[in-house]
Amino acid sequence: MDGDLEIIFRQSAFSHGVTEADIRWAFNTVESDELIQGFDNKYRLLGFNTKGNMIEVLYNLINDHRVNVFHAFPCSDAFIKSLSKQE
Repeated sequence: MDGDLEIIFRQSAFSHGVTEADIRWAFNTVESDELIQGFDNKYRLLGFNTKGNMIEVLYNLINDHRVNVFHAFPCSDAFIKSLSKQE
């Protein structure tokens, strides 16, 4: 992601204990960032929180320099293991 990115946070983004700092750090440590299949403007970003744990961030693009984060949560161990099997 571009360093000039403005992140808008919905309150729902924090419902699983992920902080604003964690989400911002995930956008700086992106491992994967893809459009979710079946949606026109819903993206899944995988990155790391401030403690080095992988988190999943769901967001919509507002424009080239602005995103709307509406959900974020820690990745489960099972999900992380499934990623290594895909490689």
